[in-house]
Amino acid sequence: MTAIAERGYATPEVLVSTDWVAEHLNDPNIRLIESNEDTLLYPSGHIPGAVQVDWVADLNDPVRRDYLGKEGFDKLMSKIGVTKDTTVVFYGDKNNWWATYAFWVFQLFDHKNAKVMDGGRLKWEQEGRTLTRDVPAYPATHYDAPRRDDTKIRAFKEQVLKHQADNKPLVDVRSPAEYSGEKTHMPEYPQEGVLRGGHIPGARSVPWARAANPEDGTFKSADELKAIYEQEQGLKPKDDVIAYCRIGERSSHTWFVLTYLLGFEKVRNYDGSWTEWGNSVGVPIEK
Repeated sequence: MTAIAERGYATPEVLVSTDWVAEHLNDPNIRLIESNEDTLLYPSGHIPGAVQVDWVADLNDPVRRDYLGKEGFDKLMSKIGVTKDTTVVFYGDKNNWWATYAFWVFQLFDHKNAKVMDGGRLKWEQEGRTLTRDVPAYPATHYDAPRRDDTKIRAFKEQVLKHQADNKPLVDVRSPAEYSGEKTHMPEYPQEGVLRGGHIPGARSVPWARAANPEDGTFKSADELKAIYEQEQGLKPKDDVIAYCRIGERSSHTWFVLTYLLGFEKVRNYDGSWTEWGNSVGVPIEK
């Protein structure tokens, strides 16, 4: 794969290579954050100095179906030793889909100093780089986040209903079997969590993983991504786009691709996604 700067991305600086991470392992202004679907991966071995951010325990409100609020985010950032000047670098399993999910939540609180390690755990491991079981401890910091702003990058059901009624572009990033209604969860996973299968009427099926190179988890080049989203699907950078999946994690990966790698101006993640839509009374579906 060519160097990140040579792939034609709209915002290439949002990605860093494994070489870059290896060179910055002892940089006090960098905080590596591992976020995985499999939460047992981090204790089994992680990049030296990396902290774990668990998508359930750390990013979600324990009572409401929502993300943590300002106070919770301040506590999380203090716990992992991050200030507003700290550059956080996310990586994880599954071609970084959980890493981009954590990145997306951090953007709800406007932490702009954020990057993603291209290729995630897979590429780091393939290259035989060092992993450790040592859990780092950093001095607590004072972090004062703004109140969470959901308006720019998050969509709610009522907004999606209007979006769909106005025939604006929706991207369903789930597997083809979920899109068709044959399955209600990813293949090889328990089929649970929703009463009806199918997709939001008018949504285009673009599985999230098409944006990644399966051999090493890196992102495809801008030209390859444009061929998928713009030429094949007819999306335009000035479109108002909403992406969704089952709970919002896979669609955060597509949100990241469209926003940062292709430079789309308005992309929102509908994190209620099919778990909410497929269980809601009175909303339209297609199979």
